[in-house]
Formats: sequence, structure tokens, C-alpha cells
Amino acid sequence: MGEIFKLDNELGESEKWIQHYSSHHKILLVGEGDFSFAACSAKSFGSADNKVATSLDSKELLMAKYSRAASNLKELEESGCTILHEVDAHTMSQHPMLYSKSFDRIVFNFPHAGFHFNYREHDLFLIQRHQELVRGFLKSAMNMLKENGEIHVTHKTAYPFNRWEIEMLGVGFGLRLVEKVPFYLWHYPGYQNKRGDGSRCDESFPVGVCSSFKFAKK
Repeated sequence: MGEIFKLDNELGESEKWIQHYSSHHKILLVGEGDFSFAACSAKSFGSADNKVATSLDSKELLMAKYSRAASNLKELEESGCTILHEVDAHTMSQHPMLYSKSFDRIVFNFPHAGFHFNYREHDLFLIQRHQELVRGFLKSAMNMLKENGEIHVTHKTAYPFNRWEIEMLGVGFGLRLVEKVPFYLWHYPGYQNKRGDGSRCDESFPVGVCSSFKFAKK
């Protein structure tokens, strides 16, 4: 089980933590699959009033793809989370519900540009597609980040995924790497990573060795 830490400040206000995330943080979650990561943190904090969770899929497509999407969305709605569908990671800073907002944490777990016929994950074409996705996300996220905020990208770090060079992608946009920390699914009880594409979209995939890259403005 992931550990949840509870702290009380001088005013007696409670602050809960689950790994890098505080109940006091204003958090934007990007590219949610079945919204189980958002639901996990909402359950841990007891509220999601300060959270925005987004998906690239429409709500209709989401329901068709993921068996637990409906229950996760219901839980999030009841906890006060703002839920947005059809949000492109490249243009999210211009979204009418997001362009005027700023966040303490902007999170993209296991970004993936999709599966392509005849290409494998080690093929340069697919690696470049994935890098393009991450670049576009970082560029848009920078415009929505609070001065002391962080952008988190979590992904596999074994071959061939290490060839994405996520750290260099961030540095290329003038960001600095705060730290790279191991990511473990058991830290987030209830979170189910999804393939998200193709006939097996609702299946989880083995994450193996993976890390969260935490970027901040220089």
C-alpha cells in the first residue's frame, strides 16, 4: 500500500500527502486513461476540489474503452474534481477551461503516441513520435505552471524507452530536472495503468523499471 502522510499546520489545517502530491496542491492530471490515478489520489485526500483531470478521449469513447471509467468518473465528480474530455496535451494551455489557470503540479503518467502497424517500440519512427508528444506536453505545461510548481512525467526507463531521453527533452525547453525518482504502482492503491489503444486498450501493461521525472522552471 502507498503511504499517506497527514500533517497539521499552525492553524490546525490538515494536509495529506501521497508521495509527491499534497491535498493543498492545485493539480492538473493529463492523459488519464480510465481516470483511476485521479480517483486514487481523490480517495487518499478525501476531496478533489483542487484537481483537474483530463483525457484525450471523448466521454463516450472513454466509456466504450474502459470497464471502470464510469465508476471512477462518478467517484471523482462526487469528490469535487473538475473533469475535462477531448483535451490535447499539446494545446491544453489554450483550452477555454484551462487557459487562465495555473497549477502546482502538472502530471502526465506513461505518455504514449499510440501503436502503429509494422513498428515496434525500438523503431526510430515510433520513438520520435513519442518524443514529439512529450515535447508538446512540456511546452504547453510550462505556460500553466506556478512559479514554484513542477511538471512530472512518469515512464519506463529500461530499453528502448530510455531512448526517449525525457530528461533532455525537458532541458531543451529551458526546464531543470529537480529529481528523477523511482515510480512504484503500489504507492498509488487503485491506480491501473492502461494500454489505451487498440483492441487491448483496457488491459494493463507491465511497467517494469520506471521513474518520475520532476521538472521545474529555471
